[in-house]
Amino acid sequence: MTLSRLILVRHGETEYNSVGRMQGQLDSELTGTGMDQIRAAAPVLAGYEPAYLVSSDLTRAARTAEEVGDLCRMPVKLDARLRETHLGQWQGLTRQAVDSGWPGAWETWRGDPTWSPPGGESRLDVARRAMPLVEELVEQCADGPAATVLLFAHGGLIASLTCALLGLPSQSWTALAGPGNCRWTVLRSRAPHWRLAAHNAGCGPVQ
Repeated sequence: MTLSRLILVRHGETEYNSVGRMQGQLDSELTGTGMDQIRAAAPVLAGYEPAYLVSSDLTRAARTAEEVGDLCRMPVKLDARLRETHLGQWQGLTRQAVDSGWPGAWETWRGDPTWSPPGGESRLDVARRAMPLVEELVEQCADGPAATVLLFAHGGLIASLTCALLGLPSQSWTALAGPGNCRWTVLRSRAPHWRLAAHNAGCGPVQ
């Protein structure tokens, strides 16, 4: 197989998402809405006929992947390199709390992919963490028919990894936001490059 298409799927809505709290690498439960999103998206994602399913080991992403795996009758491999950005001291906080404790830092973080929250990761750090996984998958799928791989992850990671795979200069990374809950990004390989085929694709209205 040759890895010709990579689909980066964000997890369904969680309790933290619903109230505007920053999760980072903390876990919170999927909401009823999140489960509905997963059930709606799973048949569409299964229709891509993936060769492999790989997920962040955080529960919200793994549960999303399991629904697709059940339909495909395929196992899901968990990989910590697909975890969301570690937000350090900001994890679990609202934006209002961040603005109160670190005036001006939110806008700095949003505008500079090299900057990290106190004790956390930058966007560049996140991409460096995840890129080796993609390289391993490319090697694993070498020398064969075209294959699709689904990666189940998180909004911040998906945005950072997409920018890195496209070879965008770091100063442009803030132009691409992560997809909405249970929506996805599609990248196609034109070796040695990747091309963006779709972003924030999914079922239902765009978030």
